[in-house]
Amino acid sequence: MQMLIFSTKAYERRPLIDANARHRHELHFLEEHLTARTAALADGFETVCAFVNDELNETVLGRLSGGGTRLIALRSAGFNHVDLAAARSLGITVARVPAYSPHAVAEHAVALVLALNRKIHRAYNRVREGNFALDGLLGFDLNGKTVGVVGTGHIGDVFAQIMAGFGCRVIAFDPASDAAKPYASYVSWDELLGESDVISLHCPLLPETRHMIDSAALDEMKPGVILINTSRGALVDTPAVVEALKAGRVGSLGLDVYEEEAGLFFEDLSNSVITDDTFSRLLTFPNVIITGHQGFFTREALANIAETTLCNVSAFETGKGTLFEVPLPRLA
Repeated sequence: MQMLIFSTKAYERRPLIDANARHRHELHFLEEHLTARTAALADGFETVCAFVNDELNETVLGRLSGGGTRLIALRSAGFNHVDLAAARSLGITVARVPAYSPHAVAEHAVALVLALNRKIHRAYNRVREGNFALDGLLGFDLNGKTVGVVGTGHIGDVFAQIMAGFGCRVIAFDPASDAAKPYASYVSWDELLGESDVISLHCPLLPETRHMIDSAALDEMKPGVILINTSRGALVDTPAVVEALKAGRVGSLGLDVYEEEAGLFFEDLSNSVITDDTFSRLLTFPNVIITGHQGFFTREALANIAETTLCNVSAFETGKGTLFEVPLPRLA
């Protein structure tokens, strides 16, 4: 099956090529993002493969459908960037990678917690400049502290287990699950906000979770809380978090995602001026660490993403095997 793959980097191509040895599809790679301007490049391709910052709105999907596209194969678990109603009306199937390596993202979230708590980023820069003073680098023992996990799917569950291994008291909030776990206890949203020394977000972006961390939620948190988001940028109301950082209510912030990351993340902008004033303001805080959506970026995860993506294409083509189709809304 012919497959056009948008937004590809060199590090993605080898895993896809390796996985394709078992599937034998015809792969065509593009570095360009999928947008209304570039959608015409997909004419004649039944399958289009897209990533998290590609545009899959009604206009783009209509153009793809007109060019013969029948399957959108997402190289991601999230699908909030897809107009599912438009896909449904156009008869386009949307498939995703529901799980690739929960350990990759969970371990990255833990790395952010550790770096922020022990000021690793600041210590690294000091030592390189010959400054070995310890002033301003004071952290705390994670052992015995309360860690709040928001969302206990595959990634949140692994994160909870790791933090329990540090000797933390782990509490969790997840409206979709409250099954007892030996390493975490479920509490209400208000309890999690008020009791946690560390809060880590591991939930999908849905209408009800958009800006779940807003001014009201931030006001309920313990002063000095470490807040981590490795899920979806829009879970956090960024201007509200900036104000909470300025007021000292949020002690540290670790982000691997950002609400307006499209056009920023996955690109080398080192010779460009970043015009996003909110993002630029975040970069001025010494107690903020931002990574460019790299939580998924391990060898194992890339291999799993490639294999599942191509399995989806094969299942769509042959009608055999598992197709991880995104449930599309019913037409009115």
